[in-house]
Amino acid sequence: MPSQPPLTGLKVLELAGLAPGPFAGLLLADAGASVLRIDRPSSPSSAPSSPATDLLTRNKTSIALDLKNPRGAALLLSLAREADVLIDPYRPGVLEALGLGPSVLCRLNPRLVYARLTGFRRDASSSRFSAMAGHDINYLAVSGVLALLGRKGQPPTPPGNLLGDFAGGGVMLVLGVLMALLVRERSGRGQVVEGNMVDGVGYLGSFARFALKTPAWDRERGENLLDSGCPWYECYETKDGKWMAVGALEERFFGELVRGLGLAGQGWEEGRRYDRGQWPELRRVLEEAFGGKTRDEWERVFAGTDACCTPVYEYGEMERDRGKEGDQRPAVTLRETPWLAVRKDAENASHGQGPGVEGEGYVGRPLEPGHGGEETLKEWLGWSKGKQFDVEEGGLVLKEKPKL
Repeated sequence: MPSQPPLTGLKVLELAGLAPGPFAGLLLADAGASVLRIDRPSSPSSAPSSPATDLLTRNKTSIALDLKNPRGAALLLSLAREADVLIDPYRPGVLEALGLGPSVLCRLNPRLVYARLTGFRRDASSSRFSAMAGHDINYLAVSGVLALLGRKGQPPTPPGNLLGDFAGGGVMLVLGVLMALLVRERSGRGQVVEGNMVDGVGYLGSFARFALKTPAWDRERGENLLDSGCPWYECYETKDGKWMAVGALEERFFGELVRGLGLAGQGWEEGRRYDRGQWPELRRVLEEAFGGKTRDEWERVFAGTDACCTPVYEYGEMERDRGKEGDQRPAVTLRETPWLAVRKDAENASHGQGPGVEGEGYVGRPLEPGHGGEETLKEWLGWSKGKQFDVEEGGLVLKEKPKL
């Protein structure tokens, strides 16, 4: 039997936001932390104020607080006194204006890790964009990474919001939180952790930035080894309109690729492929070859080989067929203390522990403001409605003013 998940006992306040903040909370919750989302209360005359598109809610609970109401803010102060981590997803100055900035909360609870995340750099002295609104595409743009993405002769191509919001934002913030918690083990004190998606994405681009000074990536977008310029690092359409991905960089792997495609003996594996002038012809040859069979047929040809040639699966088919490695699992496996399970019939550490969830990683469900939060207050503080807190205009309020 595995031991409890690694972050069991950690109390996290996640102020409601979109994408990167909720994803940071999701990572912590899946690793066993108790994550309480703080929503704005809704009124009868307004639509629910919880972000309708936040589906990153697994293993979380919620309470609604009006932080402009002194008694609502007082309740947050009481929670911050007991919390280990607070996630602030707002633009600079928002919580400070409410008297809930790090200078207040970290004085109230010196062990608190106050984690705040912005898109652009927070400091106006180092960013001309600090006071501006933006989205993932904007943060990638000013980080320098967006200019690398896309095909030759085409505009830069944003990869959805995967790089900025999630990799450079949520994941990097959690990395900072975990490091701050490690430091707290030595010092006994928390600290402010500041993340921004420009620096997060820029750090993810470290290899590419270095490689720009080498032959691997010193040409225009879409003309390099790893950016769709090279014909043996590319995706090819199959007879049935699906795709195969080729990453046969090394000579031995490329040799297996051409043998599997029936192209052996044409000179490609003997050095001809390194002549950039031959790349258009090689691309045409590979396109023609892959077009001669279906994706399933090519999958069988290359199964068990080192040709670095794999099918391009889509989420829909992966959801239907676990044989396509479609079962969603924790991001990493801790053998002794695995994360919470996503898959319902989890049986071992690599799948996590616990009963799993509906949808098994393919269906997200909104977390309604207030759902499960009162139970969390009881677990954290032993509180109950009518004694320590009440409900006022849809939001929880503290019955008594906290001692600061």
